[in-house]
Amino acid sequence: MATIGLDKLFYSKITEDADGNETYATPVSLAKAMSAELSVELAEATLYADDGAAEIVKEFQSGTLTLGIDDIGASVAGDLTGATIDKNHVLISTSEDGGTPVAIGFRAKKANGKYRYFWLYRVKFGIPATNLTTKGESIEFSTPSIEGTVLRRNKVDGLGKHPWKAEVSEDDTGVSATVIKNWYDDVYEPTYTTTGTTE
Repeated sequence: MATIGLDKLFYSKITEDADGNETYATPVSLAKAMSAELSVELAEATLYADDGAAEIVKEFQSGTLTLGIDDIGASVAGDLTGATIDKNHVLISTSEDGGTPVAIGFRAKKANGKYRYFWLYRVKFGIPATNLTTKGESIEFSTPSIEGTVLRRNKVDGLGKHPWKAEVSEDDTGVSATVIKNWYDDVYEPTYTTTGTTE
């Protein structure tokens, strides 16, 4: 179903243990969302046998997330890009900056009034783009955008796989109201039954 809105943009800082496994902090609001564009790159291979394609493998390699936001505050910019805030509360960006990955959560309103919820488990952002224009005869808003690379997370789920995205629509059959209610309390962790199917 088509979506007609976007809101509740959150991020969660990541800490990693010695093996690189992620632990997520309590999610906090990033900014007011204007747009989110997600593109995905797949690694693919085709095995040819008997003069034809015998097997085709397509796996997630990485993605690009471009966020259009109303504003990015100094502390959020620091968390996402590695910039620092000096003692005068001025945000300083240096050539050595390199932000640490974060998890990104948001929701999109569907045409039926229900929402589709997302968590991207590991996104590494670059420096926000700034567009400025002089004031003319009509009012024109200039807003920042920020682009990040979406990666799979290091920590495996209950099936021994490395998830990169969690997505659910609140009106899907079998979706617990608790999952939707608690979506922004923590970064969603996949749960499975012992047979490998979802609970």
